[in-house]
Amino acid sequence: MATRTSILPSCVSMAACRCGTTHYWPQRPSIPSSNLASRPAPLRAPLRISSHSCHSWRLRVLCRAAGTTSKGLSDSETSLDAGQDRLQKVPISNIRNFCIIAHIDHGKSTLADKLLQLTGTVHKREMKEQFLDNMDLERERGITIKLQAARMRYVLDGEPFCLNLIDTPGHVDFSYEVSRSLAACEGALLVVDASQGVEAQTLANVYLALENNLEIIPVLNKIDLPGAEPDRVCQEIEEIVGLDCSEAIRCSAKEGIGIAEILSAIIKKIPPPKDTAGNPLRALIFDSYYDPYRGVIVYFRVIDGTIKKGDRIYFMASGTDHIADEIGVLSPNQLEVDELFAGEVGYLSASIKSVADARVGDTITHFGKRAESALPGYEEATPMVFCGLFPVDADQFPELRDALEKLQLNDAALKFEPETSSAMGFGFRCGFLGLLHMEIVQERLEREYDLTLITTAPSVVYRVHCANGEIVECSNPSSLPEPGKRRFIEEPFVKIEMLSPKEFIGPLMELGQERRGIFKEMNYITENRASIIYELPLAEMVGDFFDQLKSRSKGYASMEYSFVGYRESDLVKLDIQINSEPVEPLATIVHKDKAYAVGRALTQKLKELIPRQMFKVPIQACIGAKVIASESLSAIRKDVLAKCYGGDITRKKKLLRKQAEGKKRMKAIGRVEVPQEAFMAVLRLEKEVI
Repeated sequence: MATRTSILPSCVSMAACRCGTTHYWPQRPSIPSSNLASRPAPLRAPLRISSHSCHSWRLRVLCRAAGTTSKGLSDSETSLDAGQDRLQKVPISNIRNFCIIAHIDHGKSTLADKLLQLTGTVHKREMKEQFLDNMDLERERGITIKLQAARMRYVLDGEPFCLNLIDTPGHVDFSYEVSRSLAACEGALLVVDASQGVEAQTLANVYLALENNLEIIPVLNKIDLPGAEPDRVCQEIEEIVGLDCSEAIRCSAKEGIGIAEILSAIIKKIPPPKDTAGNPLRALIFDSYYDPYRGVIVYFRVIDGTIKKGDRIYFMASGTDHIADEIGVLSPNQLEVDELFAGEVGYLSASIKSVADARVGDTITHFGKRAESALPGYEEATPMVFCGLFPVDADQFPELRDALEKLQLNDAALKFEPETSSAMGFGFRCGFLGLLHMEIVQERLEREYDLTLITTAPSVVYRVHCANGEIVECSNPSSLPEPGKRRFIEEPFVKIEMLSPKEFIGPLMELGQERRGIFKEMNYITENRASIIYELPLAEMVGDFFDQLKSRSKGYASMEYSFVGYRESDLVKLDIQINSEPVEPLATIVHKDKAYAVGRALTQKLKELIPRQMFKVPIQACIGAKVIASESLSAIRKDVLAKCYGGDITRKKKLLRKQAEGKKRMKAIGRVEVPQEAFMAVLRLEKEVI
């Protein structure tokens, strides 16, 4: 250390910190107090040291780590400096593209934060928890909804490397976006909680990574927890996934343990991209969002060729062309560059007006020199779950329409069309990727646009095979063809895998059987954990299936599902009639075996909620013309016999007969108004029962 001090310029001071590190900073030249008092006031401001007086000495704060390289600085210190030079190009052999895959709440976002911090990509003063999660909703729920990317620069053994992290959502609803993100990478960090072990979505994401031939690095997170069992979890990963965990990295993202080892493993184990810069341009879009000032911003990975600012580009799936006004890298803020080569990850702005023109999975190529074929794997986003959204205040309908249109600019998977209900007025029928997607959209509408909404029970898309050979897709019971016009109805089925401790196998199998599930197989993946696989209708899962799963397993079970296709089922339309008039908003499509139970529950609930009338009101659940459940609301009647204190019985009968005739006339012309509170209560009941 004395040697280091001897070569310092006179204008630099050195001091040891209490933590054992050494800090250097510019020193103010000493000025006699007599001179200081006589100097003008402006010159009393803090003095800046010119580069000439310091002999071009580059002044920086250097925190000395225990282990330093031969050059006197540790890799982490060098990286903190190099983190500011992220725009500098490196050879393609020094580029690493990777993502982090994990189950919900296994520490993926916390690990990403530490990687950004250690590489100097984000300054400590700018750092905050879940840095890449920009939405308040993501921070509150602790989940990643919107995909993010970050370019980092890390120096290992004196050589700079460019690391491109693509942070993916973990939920099964966004599995297509995850698959496109994985296709943009060469490797993945598999993060597993050292206390919870392998969960259902861990497996689902690992299988997606293996399909894309990624190099997978297992990482055991949260080893600082008292309940952590890293040895057991390593064995689980080896037995379930089949990965070699002899060199698995044990870390704690929260405490910063093992982060440097992860960065070193990324560089040493993940292969670099192929050098295809000479081929025609092909770039994979893995995300996009709408900016109100610049239009759609596209996130992409250059697979082949190069792209420059000002190029005329062509989107192969949507068939549109644009001029690339701006291209750059994400670090994690947008930094503009002039050119991106094969292997690099960046963004572009081209005055695109709709996210639908730049869909996830599309291929970008040059308009003049197009690639021969698009990159594989592109799919259109297809909604799986539908529900009705109605404003509580009818005056908010225009605001709801505007809010949905703005949300659709950022979310191409959201579909909606106008819908009218006799009970709730004007609203929209909306399609979503899954239940979480539906919850997120509803909550964003209420928070960001200050709307109060009523949501109908979620439903799925049925395929109706008509007698004339036509196939009609139907998500709303009101649009279901008449029984005489249809041959049969098909409904979507999903394959669901539940991972659970062995003591909860019985309750979970009972849940699967109750929901019309078809048992496929059960495997003991470890001594104490089992995997149960069922195939069951999606309509049975969109209700409270997940709540029941957690309730019956005391929170220990996890699940993952995938769509397997449409199958013929014995489905019927269940109508609710009040005073012999059908109430369309309460109609549902149910399986014939469950129709009686659902009908009985709905009629009993309506009897409690509808106010009594001056005439008797029958409440019936019907399949076609057949009544399967019925309740009746007795009439409010005047005591017409009160004035008869004696006399013949015929006098009393005459008064009662006259009253009954009046009630009959009133019933023929009377209408029963079902209050909105009753509709909302029945909708909640439908979500629980159906």
